[in-house]
Amino acid sequence: MSLSDKAAALEARLGGLGSLLVAYSGGTDSAFLAYAAHRALGDRMLAVIADSASLPRKELAAALEFTATHGIPTHILHTGELERAEYVKNDARRCFHCKDELFTQMETARAELGFAHLAYGMNLDDGGEFRPGQQAAKLHGALAPLAEAQLTKAEIRTLAREAGLTLADKPASACLSSRIEYGRPVTMENLGQVEQAEDALHRMGFRQVRVRHHGELARVEIAREDLGRALNLETLGQMTAALKAVGFKYVTLDTEGYRSGSMNDVLPVSAIAAARS
Repeated sequence: MSLSDKAAALEARLGGLGSLLVAYSGGTDSAFLAYAAHRALGDRMLAVIADSASLPRKELAAALEFTATHGIPTHILHTGELERAEYVKNDARRCFHCKDELFTQMETARAELGFAHLAYGMNLDDGGEFRPGQQAAKLHGALAPLAEAQLTKAEIRTLAREAGLTLADKPASACLSSRIEYGRPVTMENLGQVEQAEDALHRMGFRQVRVRHHGELARVEIAREDLGRALNLETLGQMTAALKAVGFKYVTLDTEGYRSGSMNDVLPVSAIAAARS
């Protein structure tokens, strides 16, 4: 199927839904879905962004700027995943509990506001990754129109670029909780540490970064193409000072560079299987 055929299939699918709430994070996939849904449905769609301590403030601001620019109706939903003990304990099912909180609240909003369906930005590539949140989406009947149209991440970026959307090439940005090692409780304090640390690295000019929280130790992942720039004594000194200033005692640079979901590398196969069941 050609890309134009996939785009047409997406448009037809969205247009046939009647009305729709879109789970919107501000990332490329959910932003393109919200944009496409608005084109297909007009004011019969609503982009819903979940605001909590796990969402960086600048990501919230950028997400709201995008929908305002394109006239997309938007609602901020204040979620309470940090009040859920299952989420705070941070095991392999943390993402499930986060998305269960989101979709539970979205279902309530859908019923109260009179919308017919829920949808989220899962793409075709996501189906092969370890993403427990997809189970929560299925449990709550959330649709995945991008995946249904057989659209890959790269194809969504292409369509977003063709539409002139400024976030077509935006780096992936998972929630702050994904930076905290499994088994370490998710708290306001360590979420704040990660956010401040990554903000500091962004100010140093590093666009794609992750600060992985291992207690007193911060493990820094930087896009491989930027590692050369990071590997000098002056930059390493600046990085160390910035991360110690937000509460870390030790700072290490991961020489493998940035990779999505690297915290999952240490999960036992049995834990992954249990989280998927």
